[in-house]
Amino acid sequence: MTVTVPGTESTDSNRTAGPSEAAGAAEALRPHAEDAFADELRALAAADDRPRPARWRLSPWAVATYLLGGTLPDGTVITPKYVGPRRIVEVAVTTLATDRALLLLGVPGTAKTWVSEHLAAAVSGDSTLLVQGTAGTPEEAIRYGWNYAQLLAHGPSREALVPSPVMRAMADGMTARVEELTRIPADVQDTLITVLSEKTLPIPELGEEVQAVRGFNLIATANDRDRGVNELSSALRRRFNTVVLPLPATPEDEVDIVSRRVTQIGRSLELPELPEGADEIRRVVTVFRELREGVTGDGRTKLKSPSGTLSTAEAISVVTGGLALAAHFGDGVLRAGDVAAGILGAVVRDPAADRVIWQEYLEMVVRERDGWKDFYRACREVTE
Repeated sequence: MTVTVPGTESTDSNRTAGPSEAAGAAEALRPHAEDAFADELRALAAADDRPRPARWRLSPWAVATYLLGGTLPDGTVITPKYVGPRRIVEVAVTTLATDRALLLLGVPGTAKTWVSEHLAAAVSGDSTLLVQGTAGTPEEAIRYGWNYAQLLAHGPSREALVPSPVMRAMADGMTARVEELTRIPADVQDTLITVLSEKTLPIPELGEEVQAVRGFNLIATANDRDRGVNELSSALRRRFNTVVLPLPATPEDEVDIVSRRVTQIGRSLELPELPEGADEIRRVVTVFRELREGVTGDGRTKLKSPSGTLSTAEAISVVTGGLALAAHFGDGVLRAGDVAAGILGAVVRDPAADRVIWQEYLEMVVRERDGWKDFYRACREVTE
């Protein structure tokens, strides 16, 4: 017997937000993708005349356009959400249109969560069906739980069942998300095997099951550096199509990504616009890339890499913090002194080894670089 999941009977995947919901989204510090980019999603849906898989809001072509950016026939500009190889996005979107789940794999800071959220927003119009993976994630977070007051009063019943985000996605034909899959204990991970292979979720207590309806799929993310934490079983890995998200290919790409994200975050925090800080963004990105890759941009000087990841996400954090310093304790213009402390905190994770690496980099590279004297002085000041 198939069970109807409580709370999903009247779900309308095409519903629009009411006035109070819209106001709440406008006031949210970090709106969900489907709220922050609602205008773009509506414009794409109106212009999209291509075939759409069952229960998809947009066609695969429109989903890729939403992530990669473009200009619609009516002149609407779709801003890029992901800067990287187009083929990666196309493979990811195509995977979601099949019966295989999608695993986004990469080192920290490669926009796995960001891409996951925007894919779910474009495909299902809802990016909130999310399981956050941690070492303490229980099986109930993926399967279902119980309202214990109802359970004690009336025993196992549909009313007492508390569906997980995965169960709700199965019942409604939506996209579920599992973040940091490799952080979840192995026995809990394997709860997904039946869901992904049989497209069912048994409920033995009721002698019933939830069957996934057309449109259901799952996006998981995993960190390359966490493979030794809770390695995926071969049985589970076979249920996924793995797409590896690389670090930005060029300094220009990384500067573009940092600038876009800092601008978006800055607007929500009512910070100054970024044009005055473009030079500092480029310097932060240059420092991160050189230390991350172990060589200067011109290839002439080999460097030691610190223990931290120095990801694009960390560069965004450093610049955003610097912009806030400039706004609240400076003249609103992003300068070297505003980002120096953030860079030090990102680079020096191991107080002994990383500090030596950072000081060597300052003396060997930054000190000798034309036009970087102010940056050198600011970094030396916070390092000493």
